[in-house]
Amino acid sequence: MLFVSIQDLEAAINYWRSQSPAVGEELHLCPEAAALAKPYALMIIQGAQRVPMDVLDEVAMSAIQVFLKNTHRN
Repeated sequence: MLFVSIQDLEAAINYWRSQSPAVGEELHLCPEAAALAKPYALMIIQGAQRVPMDVLDEVAMSAIQVFLKNTHRN
């Protein structure tokens, strides 16, 4: 089973925020950053340091894979 660390999730969120900054008065996150923010928040609440990749939804899974590929972290 493959895992993603909380540090990688945070870095991926920042990566996507730099690729597509928040917009509007409400500062909506791009879909990729928003999808990654959900498991990130749950990990913080649960005190988890890593999460299985297979629990990520389709958008979050794609976003983390693109991040890992583009930053050569895989």
